[in-house]
Amino acid sequence: MGIIDKLNKDFESRVRLGIMSVLMVNDWIDFTEMKSLLDITDGNLASHSSALEKSEYIEVKKEFVGKKPKTSYRVTNMGRTAFVSHLNSLEKLIKSK
Repeated sequence: MGIIDKLNKDFESRVRLGIMSVLMVNDWIDFTEMKSLLDITDGNLASHSSALEKSEYIEVKKEFVGKKPKTSYRVTNMGRTAFVSHLNSLEKLIKSK
């Protein structure tokens, strides 16, 4: 298996890469802040976060604050492990000759 085969297809999208990068350094982050940090649309964030949740890489919490809905995200242990492995593979690919 080559280095490129060790890259995780779930993180190929720039949006998913961004979501995971933000979550690696934050305990929880809400939808509005994530959308603002990544400068993406509601639909883009919703679809990519759903895919990451389906893969069990992130946890999504939906609640009401007052009468307003609030969606927040955090990385799971499985997601952290998978993302670190992906980054390590990228690093090896960059350093290979």
